Amino acid sequence: MTNIALEKPEQPNWKRYLSFNTDHKVIGIQYLVTAFIFFLIGGLCAMMVRAELLTPQLDVVNRPLYNGLFTMHGTIMIFLWILPANVGLANYLVPLMIGARDMAFPVLNAIAFWLIPVSGILLLLSFFLPSGTAQAGWWSYPPVSIQNPSGHLINGEFIWLLAVAISGISSIMGGVNFVTTIVRMRAPGMTFFRMPVYVWTIFSAQLLQLFCLPALTGGAVLLLFDLSFGTDFFNPFKQGDPIIYQHLFWFYSHPAVYVMVLPAFGVFSEVIPAFARKPLFGHKTVQISSLIIAGQGTIVWVHHMYTSATPSWMRMFFMAMTMLIAVPTGIKVLAWTATVWRGKLRFNTPMLFALGGVMMFLFAGISGVMLASVPFDIHVNNTYFVVGHFHYVVFGTVTMGIYAGIYYWFPKITGRMYAESWGKIHFWLTFIGANLNFFPMHPLGLQGMLRRIASYEPQYAFWNVIASLGSFLLGMSTLPFIANIISSWALGRPISNNPWKAMGLEWMTPSPPPVENFEDIPTVTWDPYGYGE
Repeated sequence: MTNIALEKPEQPNWKRYLSFNTDHKVIGIQYLVTAFIFFLIGGLCAMMVRAELLTPQLDVVNRPLYNGLFTMHGTIMIFLWILPANVGLANYLVPLMIGARDMAFPVLNAIAFWLIPVSGILLLLSFFLPSGTAQAGWWSYPPVSIQNPSGHLINGEFIWLLAVAISGISSIMGGVNFVTTIVRMRAPGMTFFRMPVYVWTIFSAQLLQLFCLPALTGGAVLLLFDLSFGTDFFNPFKQGDPIIYQHLFWFYSHPAVYVMVLPAFGVFSEVIPAFARKPLFGHKTVQISSLIIAGQGTIVWVHHMYTSATPSWMRMFFMAMTMLIAVPTGIKVLAWTATVWRGKLRFNTPMLFALGGVMMFLFAGISGVMLASVPFDIHVNNTYFVVGHFHYVVFGTVTMGIYAGIYYWFPKITGRMYAESWGKIHFWLTFIGANLNFFPMHPLGLQGMLRRIASYEPQYAFWNVIASLGSFLLGMSTLPFIANIISSWALGRPISNNPWKAMGLEWMTPSPPPVENFEDIPTVTWDPYGYGE
């Protein structure tokens, strides 16, 4: 295979991560560290929201700031934490897993990363504008989002739309790079069905990015024109149609859930076999199910719009499609369960996070099927039940999957082992805190508590207190993780190239891998799922 990687001069470690570097491994770590910093900021916004909701009265922040906090929390967690963290992990791993020296377009890869801090800094700077930050929620529905009482051209909503558009451009660049790399740069013998399940999930997720993300990016640009230049695409007072914006938004933003969750499924599919000492049950079916999820994910978006003047025939069609997507996701859960069954289980930190993520996904799946039903969805529309379900997906499944992946591949990335005891403390604080935080949202929603409110009736106080205490515990759970990762990277025990005795090309390279990954491009002739005893 022709070596098309760029030559990269050796640099001191700290300079490599602060520079415009085209090594996919450096870019992967840049993504992960940057995304985690934004994760902490988004989590701080969430804790301030939960501090306000600790009591029924408005007594911590004023309403405009509260609206800004929950808008920024949702935006940061999705566009600046989960999506970039998944891309960072994939950036590091995919070329190693398929036997490539780098990504297909290294310079484009670096540009895509550097757009992320630009987008994030723009969002954070909006807190200091005279008009305040955006307050229309992370979905930014018109006509609320096109109101501009301050009269400033550069206001919080303008910055929000610009930042989302920049983030969208970055993700489209990443999608082109990942799909090209996986299709064109696999090592000899690395057929599609020999690729790890993780690579399949990244491939499926990035196909979704390429197909669906332009709708949101275009919608954000059109909304920006309505807000700042007087156009009438979505303004209902000037013959615009705000429902079109909802279609553009959800055409991407529901598939975005699968863009976020598919990589977590891939991590589970790598971690569970390694710590069960068994091949992944039905691995070809699991591989294909990722593509099926991606395909079905493009025809379910209207279930977010049952109350948006959606005709009955459309409700019925999208209800059926949404329920049907439980089949390929159920295949994955069955495969993980069968892999664990009678396995020689080792409950190391990656396995704990993987099993915890699977359990929380099961709960999210049950509430998701409930929300797919038109009558039930209308009953709990715009309540905390929807918020609870969503957080069990994006935190309970995706963030737990990201943590599992970081712990699992930490020895490969650093050549050192983390402190297992602190990893387990991190898991239990995270798992308990997440359930205390998000489970109470379900009974609150069933009782009728609306989301996006800063004060509420006293009968909702009990569950809100539990949720707020859970959020504070969840915030504290990051402290042992930060201490463990930093201290272990600097002072951790040196480890062998394959401490987990796992399968896959990435474990056959030195730890950490050299600049171009492989001295000679390998030829794959073995079954990558043949775990021995």
